[in-house]
Amino acid sequence: MKHNFWKVAWASLLVLLFLINGCTKDPLSTATDYSISEHWLALPAPSKAIDVFYVYPTAWYKVSDTEPNICAIDNAIMKQGSVAKYAKQATAFETFANVYAPYYRQADAVYTLSLSESERETVVRSTPLMDVTAAFDYYIQNFNNGRPFILAGHSQGANVLLFLLSDYMAEHPEVYKRMIAAYIIGYPVTAEFMAKYPHLRFAEGPDDTGVIISWNTQSPNVKPGANPVVSGNVGLVINPISWTRDETLATADEGLGSFMPDPLTGKFVKVPQYADAKIDKANGVLICSSADEQAMFKISGGMGLGVYHSFDIPFYYFNLRENGENRAEKFLPF
Repeated sequence: MKHNFWKVAWASLLVLLFLINGCTKDPLSTATDYSISEHWLALPAPSKAIDVFYVYPTAWYKVSDTEPNICAIDNAIMKQGSVAKYAKQATAFETFANVYAPYYRQADAVYTLSLSESERETVVRSTPLMDVTAAFDYYIQNFNNGRPFILAGHSQGANVLLFLLSDYMAEHPEVYKRMIAAYIIGYPVTAEFMAKYPHLRFAEGPDDTGVIISWNTQSPNVKPGANPVVSGNVGLVINPISWTRDETLATADEGLGSFMPDPLTGKFVKVPQYADAKIDKANGVLICSSADEQAMFKISGGMGLGVYHSFDIPFYYFNLRENGENRAEKFLPF
């Protein structure tokens, strides 16, 4: 009896130590398990010849200063917000591609924008990149089946995808060969970044494949340095109407249509092209002079008057759709 008592006591101690260790282990050091379908925002039954792997922008915000700077994978605010982001961004690709989109633990935008560039990179390269890399690798191993694919992300999602391009694609050239294009929108892609990772190329026109495409939209009235997204970084830019790299104005009449909120319902609907587009190479931004600054600020003014960050994709939604489809057609057969 005494022997059994100590045997049970020892087993109980081992269980307690295991539980304590499990409770003290940092959950942010382990990637999210993407074999669980609930960890995917979009997990289609593939019916098209190409895929899109989409990473949504910041969809979560801290409601209290006591919250951590990176959210949980099942955070209700993030899950609700990501659905709204998907609806006005990723749906542009649904007409010609199977769109896969993982949930990922993301950083609070106010926090990350308060950091220096190197500090921001450290944060984004931690849990957000770990999750997106795990999700992308799981997608490649289990869902992609060798199909060509497009990467698409906006804002924080674009930032994370930049590091997926710099790291994962360098380590997996056989996967990189199947990449049609990477739409890294709403975050600056600098010449310095491209020089640091010479396996990457920036787009030069409407038809090239295996390239990065990027722009950050603002009014001509935004002073240099006042756009918190660009934050003084001079990014490479391609015009999302003309798909050229020069500073020639592409008028709204040249565009294919915008995806804008209905004033009565708030639902995003197709409207005639709302935004023109002109590259400002000196500041590394895309200038839109046709939008109503005050109206856009009332809809989504978190970044400041004239900063059209929330409309980087909706302004040029149908131009983006046509270009994605065009690049895919140029790529096939790959």
